[in-house]
Amino acid sequence: MATVTFRDETAAGRPLTEWEVTGLPGTMTVRQLIRLRVREEVARHNARPTHRFNGLVRPDDAETELNGYLLREPRRIDWERQADTAERAFLANGFFVLAGDRQVEDLDEVVDLTTDPDLVFIKLVALVGG
Repeated sequence: MATVTFRDETAAGRPLTEWEVTGLPGTMTVRQLIRLRVREEVARHNARPTHRFNGLVRPDDAETELNGYLLREPRRIDWERQADTAERAFLANGFFVLAGDRQVEDLDEVVDLTTDPDLVFIKLVALVGG
């Protein structure tokens, strides 16, 4: 069984958040890892819903804030819908994932969590006027 560390960083490499998930198989696809990450962050939010959601992708009807999203009202979020949105964002280069010291580029790419247990997620921000 493997333990994976999920970490969000800015494009400049500044860490934003970090947490671990234990008891995982030794290998998982990037798709499985993204869905796992989203399921975990949504479960944390749904345990105590607030106006603010700190997650990989923006929920429906939410406004983007610094390092998070503002919901119109505290509510539970559907993790599967969020995971589908995250997969589309990955494919559209909305964020990228580093496994160890390499960028993973395909949702079906297999990551060996015994050798690359640290996953870094870097959100890309669209430039205004560009």
